[in-house]
Amino acid sequence: MSIEKKTALVTGGSRGIGRAAALALAKGGMNVAIVFAGNTQAAEETLQQLQALGAEAKAYQCNVADSEAVKTTVQQVLNDFGGVDVLVNNAGVTHDGLLLSAKEEDLERVLSVSLKGAFHMIQALYRNFMKKRAGRIINVSSVVGLHGNAGQTSYAAAKAGVIGLTKSIAKELAGRNVTCNAVAPGFIQSDMTNAMPEKARDVAIATIPLGRPGLPEDVAQAIAFLASDSAAYITGEVLRVDGGLGM
Repeated sequence: MSIEKKTALVTGGSRGIGRAAALALAKGGMNVAIVFAGNTQAAEETLQQLQALGAEAKAYQCNVADSEAVKTTVQQVLNDFGGVDVLVNNAGVTHDGLLLSAKEEDLERVLSVSLKGAFHMIQALYRNFMKKRAGRIINVSSVVGLHGNAGQTSYAAAKAGVIGLTKSIAKELAGRNVTCNAVAPGFIQSDMTNAMPEKARDVAIATIPLGRPGLPEDVAQAIAFLASDSAAYITGEVLRVDGGLGM
């Protein structure tokens, strides 16, 4: 599967699923702009990997929870690349814990980055997609946004909101030939899951029918598919990438 030479913007693109998605799109022939929150070293490493694949690539530090910062960053990307064909909203944070002990500021941070961040990016690129009369928007949700999870109320609420956002934007932009879909990863191998106690990790993996955690690359391939011409007639959908966890 190849993708015509276009430009993708990937938020949370310096590591994890975001980095894997950026690399998958670059391997398909796309230029890539990555947006990152603060890990400059990780962003530079990702840029080097993208450039090694022959992609034109640039990194932009931006807090996606800040609508004005997003507008400024998006304008910089548009100036540098001339337009954006694919938007991947991957940036997100979580703050786990029972609702009883949740703090207002923790809820606000999760919602601001994981939900409002996607809203801000889509809004900032809305006219770009309208003018192009084509495009792909892929939002990274989660299986907890579909099924919920004890101890992750704020994260589940944010990721459920991402699904509602996805379906609404799909309807708004369908007439302009712009698709909007979501991917819902399950238990994906990451710094966070690797830091879990071994027993807790084993219990979590035991619930996955395929018997293993997913890799960022597993999610990235789903994103690359939804960004490609092969997915031109798919919009408003949620693609689970969870090893069967949600069955």
